[in-house]
Amino acid sequence: MPGAPNRPPEKLPELPVAPPVPVTPEQKALRRLAPSRVALLLDVWKGNLSPELTGPYEKAEEAFARREFGETSSALDLLSIRFTEPRWPSLPEPFRRLRVPIPAPMPPHWDPEHALTAADREMRRAHRAAEDQLALAGGTVVWARAHGVAADDLAAWTEEARATFGSEGASPGFFERIDRVWTAVRERTPLPKSLGRAPPASAVPDPADA
Repeated sequence: MPGAPNRPPEKLPELPVAPPVPVTPEQKALRRLAPSRVALLLDVWKGNLSPELTGPYEKAEEAFARREFGETSSALDLLSIRFTEPRWPSLPEPFRRLRVPIPAPMPPHWDPEHALTAADREMRRAHRAAEDQLALAGGTVVWARAHGVAADDLAAWTEEARATFGSEGASPGFFERIDRVWTAVRERTPLPKSLGRAPPASAVPDPADA
């Protein structure tokens, strides 16, 4: 199969997974909206944000304010696709996790989750999503401190979330602390503004994505 790995991936490690915590549409949208704002404020853009990036984000913010959380997620889906396009600068970790995932093609039986039950797959997805949230919160704290944004409480909540994740997994207590971070981030950071033009779609891919 073209582009497929030349050998099956390693067996899945055993993870301390817990049943997924119920999430409201508002919480789901917030956990993407706030880190996406920080991603658009990163120095990698060099103050040259295109309307093709800020447009979807602005629509997401407007929909969130109207409590139209489905529209918020749809706009963020478009932004995540934009983040993946090779004409834009490559996002650093952990903000690369906001890009739309493009898994490598592989035979179904090579997929390490192929033999899992639907419930087990869902629990693993929830665990990975929580790991992403923790990484994004940590990256946001680093960014905030480097840009004069009050971050002491953000750091404390992130460390509490990390400790809770280690002992309880993706529990309600973990997400309570994560959501405090994202609520505060939206209150303390400016909206990304469009200042430039989009590069041509035929731009050379970033070597970091190779």
